Amino acid sequence: MADDTRATTSICGYDADTINIRGADLVNDLIGRVSFTEAWLLQALGQKPTALQLKVVDAVMVTIMEHGLVPSAIATRITYHGAPESFQGAIAAGLLGVGDRYAGTASECGAVLERVAAADDQTAQADAEVAAYRAKRRPLPGFGHPIHKGGDPRVNRLLAVCAEAGVEGRFIRAMQEVESALCRALGRTLVTNISAAIGAALAEAGVPSEMMRGVVLTARCAGLVGHLLEEMRNPAAAALWDGAAAAVSYEP
Repeated sequence: MADDTRATTSICGYDADTINIRGADLVNDLIGRVSFTEAWLLQALGQKPTALQLKVVDAVMVTIMEHGLVPSAIATRITYHGAPESFQGAIAAGLLGVGDRYAGTASECGAVLERVAAADDQTAQADAEVAAYRAKRRPLPGFGHPIHKGGDPRVNRLLAVCAEAGVEGRFIRAMQEVESALCRALGRTLVTNISAAIGAALAEAGVPSEMMRGVVLTARCAGLVGHLLEEMRNPAAAALWDGAAAAVSYEP
């Protein structure tokens, strides 16, 4: 008889001869037979992903993997410069710097879009979401960009991939409703940025908003590995350190 007091997991189990992930045999069913993204979505969501999910999630991962010398990449390089024995420490330092300012708002965007998409009156719900953020004096995540002021070039391409994959479009329409509501409230145009588009794309692929930041972090982790390998072979951290010292003066 099963012990009802024991906690359970549906993700992974093993014995001396087998390792099972969501009911699939790791050795015979997964290794060499599925891509990393396919195994990851199976492990996280509990079902074999569809072709639509794989295409959209892969596109999102490629979209957000690399962002240049943003704080997360700088943190990874500088940490390695100070502690070259700690590969994982350098990567972890960079991941800790992936916050709301740089690619970290996809989950919050997704939650907003889930509420709008579920509403009977999406326009009214979009207006309510904008009003709630403005009442708290908080910027609505996923809109506006300090560089791509005329439009984030990644957005249209990611949405095109979604269309090619055959998504329903419910969450993309919700995103457009929110953009319109925000522009009405502000009396000016504020463009959709990639965080909102990622939230919409992942929602179309059946990824819940609670997991969306994890998708971004996984992609950024891969990007940080590339930065770290380059730092090992063609160091830039010393120049970054010197730049910080030159830019900041001590004033007692």
